[in-house]
Amino acid sequence: MKTESAPSLSSPAMVESCCRLPERQETGFIPSEDAGRPPAVSQEPVDGRRGDIAWFSGGVSSIGTDSPVIAGDGEGPRRQIRLASFGLEKHAVSNRRFAAFVAETGYRTEAERFGWSFVFHLFVRDGTMTAQPVGLPWWHQVAGACWNAPEGPGTGLDGRLDHPVVHVSANDARAFADWAGGRLPSEAEWEHAARAGRPDVRYPWGDAEPDDRTICCNIWQGRFPHENSALDGYVGTAPVEAFQPNPAGLYNMSGNVWEWTADRFHIPSPTQGARQRNAEARASGDRVLKGGSYLCHISYCYRYRIAARIGHSADTSTGHIGFRVAYTALG
Repeated sequence: MKTESAPSLSSPAMVESCCRLPERQETGFIPSEDAGRPPAVSQEPVDGRRGDIAWFSGGVSSIGTDSPVIAGDGEGPRRQIRLASFGLEKHAVSNRRFAAFVAETGYRTEAERFGWSFVFHLFVRDGTMTAQPVGLPWWHQVAGACWNAPEGPGTGLDGRLDHPVVHVSANDARAFADWAGGRLPSEAEWEHAARAGRPDVRYPWGDAEPDDRTICCNIWQGRFPHENSALDGYVGTAPVEAFQPNPAGLYNMSGNVWEWTADRFHIPSPTQGARQRNAEARASGDRVLKGGSYLCHISYCYRYRIAARIGHSADTSTGHIGFRVAYTALG
């Protein structure tokens, strides 16, 4: 990783980088007949379903930044917002917890019902037949890739039960959150929790840029997309409790996996580009994701900052998207 100031990221190819994907309808794969919004499950909380929760008092907070790096993503401006008291789980939902949810409910993820998901090229097994999205050669559509077969048939979760579940859509995440008695966080809640209620800090740990000597999170180290030195210990996902938590006790709010929020994706700008992107987001039902992933790097995809964001359709699933659960405070 580099320690120089952030690049402008003005090139469309740089901005798209590892984060943007084509929508499912553009892939040529045909979903099964039962693909769609998963049925709701009980919203009553049950012991053992919830993870460790950090609670935040309601009041005036903020969202966004007045120093956007990728302005086209709608990172700014910074604006005030009033939040009710809420809780956010300290960890992203792990494979272990998601397996318990599936065992109890029989739930099938959208990746399972569609029959495929996106896998990063370094993790595609030799001999696997794949299709590649145009212009995104590091992503492969792998038949059979899903939450419990992250790289496709023949792969599993051995040694990864405490890693974040991936290949989950926003719809899958909502179904799990319902089962746990919670919900997905709003973008403003997610940012407030990532800052631990502090003013405008760039990262969960403060403003210092991580480098190869100060390992704060799981992001790309090396030359994307072929060389990852893995000095942080991980080429792909890391355990949900890896690295130091932020002052509120939340782990991996930067890097590791993107996290779904409940908010629809919208860019608060009157520019023509923003209007076009907002129209696309409305048409595809895009939801906001936060936090960046193990594929992010300052030189091309500087999205592991708290204010950074992307939007994807609610049925999107990849090997670098997960989620954590929020709760509404009672009383």
